[in-house]
Amino acid sequence: MLIPLQIGPYRIEPPLVLAPMAGVTDRAFRTLCRRLGAGLAVAEMSTSDPRLWHTEKSRLRREHDPESAPISVQIAGSDPQAMADSARFQVEHGAQMVDINMGCPAKKVCRVDAGSALLRDAPRVERILRAVVAAVSVPVTLKMRTGWSPDARNGVQIARIAQDCGIAALSVHGRTRADRFDGMAEYDTIAEIKQAVDIPVIANGDIDSGEKALQVLRHTAADGLMIGRAALGHPWIFGEIDHHLRHGRARAAPEPALVCATLLEHLRELHRLYGPTRGVRVGRKHIQWYCQSHPGAQVFWQRVSCIEDAQAQLQCVSALFNAGDDHRLSRAA
Repeated sequence: MLIPLQIGPYRIEPPLVLAPMAGVTDRAFRTLCRRLGAGLAVAEMSTSDPRLWHTEKSRLRREHDPESAPISVQIAGSDPQAMADSARFQVEHGAQMVDINMGCPAKKVCRVDAGSALLRDAPRVERILRAVVAAVSVPVTLKMRTGWSPDARNGVQIARIAQDCGIAALSVHGRTRADRFDGMAEYDTIAEIKQAVDIPVIANGDIDSGEKALQVLRHTAADGLMIGRAALGHPWIFGEIDHHLRHGRARAAPEPALVCATLLEHLRELHRLYGPTRGVRVGRKHIQWYCQSHPGAQVFWQRVSCIEDAQAQLQCVSALFNAGDDHRLSRAA
């Protein structure tokens, strides 16, 4: 069983965290995952470039009402002063915890020496961490990878720097930047990091079931777990992992009726957050994730991907789960 995770004044229970994912972990998804068992849900990364703080995209990323505390916002950048300014700005707009992105492997992020590219430059890492911690009174956490490449796996060094700079907790993905999301995550480095520091360590990478969660915890002795891609289309994973760790057995998969009701709830929240036009478009990828294993999903997707009307999108999803076969699905859609 996991014990609650303490980050600053905040008790994270259960210590299961939704990873920040660009274009995914908006308010609609965060609140859903919190309701279904996540103890913390981190908002998708926001840029430290002040020229982009007041765009519609950035404004929507600062939509937190009615999220429950603690509200955690991730920031990304490479300049210490800009990152400090960004942290202050986010706190002024509701953030109760600031997470620093040193884990993203995307080329467009690493190209500007942000995200996991920072792991190549330990002195800059230290300058950024010290600047951000000094700039705000809320807990500052760090999302990182095990290093830049398998030949430059410096996760323990970065973790010690983070602790010395006042970072409140670490989330460590068990891959290097060079690995991106290829192959299998390795947990030996996370275990070494846990042994090297006294601050909470949250393990991340390929945790997609209660059984895998237990294996990772035993291997790393981590204080918590972070779930990313495994939550896409399956926000129940937090409750499933919590149940497995508490009771030592798997919980039954959600019934189709529950999947349908949850997806419809998610889509309605997206329509409210983004407006009916953009909300329908954002909702499409979530529909794919929820329905990818459902019988008739391929036929269904060919139809739902063309829908532009919010109400029609909801009706089409309802029809999928009420259809007995592909023929009925085709007529309903």
